[in-house]
Amino acid sequence: MKIAISGKGGVGKTTFASFLIRALADQGKKVLAIDADPDANLAQALGIPGGAEIVPISEMKGLIEERTGSKTGTMGGFFRLNPKVDDLPEKLSIDADGVKVMVLGGVKKGGAGCICPESTLLKNLVRHLVLARDEVVVLDMEAGLEHLGRGTAMAVDRLIVVVEPGRRSIETARQIRRMAADIGLKKLNFLGNKIRSEKDREYLESSMPDFQFLGFIPFRGNIIEADLEGVPPFEKDQEGLEAVRAMIDKLEA
Repeated sequence: MKIAISGKGGVGKTTFASFLIRALADQGKKVLAIDADPDANLAQALGIPGGAEIVPISEMKGLIEERTGSKTGTMGGFFRLNPKVDDLPEKLSIDADGVKVMVLGGVKKGGAGCICPESTLLKNLVRHLVLARDEVVVLDMEAGLEHLGRGTAMAVDRLIVVVEPGRRSIETARQIRRMAADIGLKKLNFLGNKIRSEKDREYLESSMPDFQFLGFIPFRGNIIEADLEGVPPFEKDQEGLEAVRAMIDKLEA
């Protein structure tokens, strides 16, 4: 399976990604976890020691210059549009309790969000991970889906959009669905997160009647405790982990 996860910032997207990655690994699946969000914190959510200190690939200037043949931070130069990336998953991934983790990062500086050596390398790497890797790949995306081009999106088995009860979160989910349609990504599921009551669930279902929900995860304060203590959220919330395990069968259907 190749699964991309998106949603508005703060809805619990990375927390859900960590639950899903752990549940898949516990089933004996070979999992490659990709942090494709510029605000990278998937490594910490998976409990990797020193996860906050991992240098994202987007900031590895020497590697980018070597593979693309261009000087990073410059404009108007020539660079390779198809750089070599097939060896990077083994070279740059970190093993965490049976899960391989890569941190892509993003192109944050102004004026570099389109065609530049950094974004070219990242997009080619994501394309390789989705099209060529023989394992379960889980991508923790940002809301914009910027790493997924048309060809890559068609190879993703599922896009899961995490949404919480709230107008802004719902509007972001609608925008993501429109963007997914634009790039040919048709298999979408929506996950209701931070559900405090039946009223919250009813609000999402009534506000999004034409959206297919994968499931709903209740709000639990022990997720906050996990963050404060620096441990993976699934260690504090076994019920949430079990709920996600039950969703995997739906993803494989």
